[in-house]
Amino acid sequence: MPLEAPLNSLGFAKSPADTRVVVAMSGGVDSSVVAAMLAEQGYDVVGVTLQLYDHGAALAKKGACCAGRDIHDARRVAEEMGFPHYVLDYENTFREAVMDEFADSYLGGATPVPCIRCNERVKFKDLLQTAKDLDADCMATGHYIQRKMGAAGAELHSAADAAKDQSYFLFSTTQDQLDYLRFPLGHHKSKDETRALAARYGLSVADKPDSQDICFVPNGDYAAVIEKLRPGAAAPGDIVDINGTILGAHNGVIHYTVGQRRGLGIGGLADPLYVVRLDVDKKQVIVGPKDMLATRRVPIREINWIGGGRLTDIAERQIAVRVRSTRPPTDAILRPISDTQAEVELLVAEQGVSPGQACVFYDTETTRILGGGWIWRGA
Repeated sequence: MPLEAPLNSLGFAKSPADTRVVVAMSGGVDSSVVAAMLAEQGYDVVGVTLQLYDHGAALAKKGACCAGRDIHDARRVAEEMGFPHYVLDYENTFREAVMDEFADSYLGGATPVPCIRCNERVKFKDLLQTAKDLDADCMATGHYIQRKMGAAGAELHSAADAAKDQSYFLFSTTQDQLDYLRFPLGHHKSKDETRALAARYGLSVADKPDSQDICFVPNGDYAAVIEKLRPGAAAPGDIVDINGTILGAHNGVIHYTVGQRRGLGIGGLADPLYVVRLDVDKKQVIVGPKDMLATRRVPIREINWIGGGRLTDIAERQIAVRVRSTRPPTDAILRPISDTQAEVELLVAEQGVSPGQACVFYDTETTRILGGGWIWRGA
């Protein structure tokens, strides 16, 4: 019997030249290095960049992905490395699937994470389908996360570089998507390795700075974007304490987030106060002492479970969770209510747990991501 062909670096039993891979290119150094690396290895690379929002706003903003400058940079890398590159207009899809929900969530008193929705609803849905339409064997991205093969198939694992790990933003990746996706940078020990490769390939983006903000939010001014999307949203109201006593005035709840201390404009008090709740209907910003921010029980919905079996197979699971992108995982107990809803009990109370944020599940013994869901106020 003939021997089976060895697996190539992307896990296919054929030569790189016979393996087509669509690379999602944002114009940044990470996705550019992925495309250049795979092209150098001889893969049939096709670069695709999404135009996600208005160029007029984009060109005025530095350091954001998918802007006019970034489209130019992605195209230039493709020319440098000799593979085809396409730009797809996804402005309408992006606005409907990401920007509108972002605005409505803020207006509802939540703190949304649009980058997760973009991955879930645009990049790993529509763009992934485009890759399949192009007869690609897989789609590769520049995300810092690892895909490892386990006993039951592909698993999602945290990046080797904890400082760059993007698992919080990718928890909603489904098993079917994970089977098709590849993340060539996830094993890098640091971003320095990526930039060194960019320099070795002679890429024009080798020294390009990383994007820091949400791509459609210039200078981090969330309120300005929301007012543009929802004119008249910044209605004034009162800042009140937990007893309803008026302490001051505000010019719109969209300017505040749970856990915020600075910028309240109610100084002169003996103890510092924090935003503990937003009441959109009453147009109130409710403030209180720091200990009121502490939370142990967190209701979760829209759960994506990729931990093997069904979420409801086990009544209680000891896991670790991350309730904010900037915080490390903390020990917790996961109690499923249904296949898409659960309660998470934090063993140590966390402060500033906010509706609209994600709660990502991690295995306590390995680097595996088990899935996650969205924090809400509960029934």
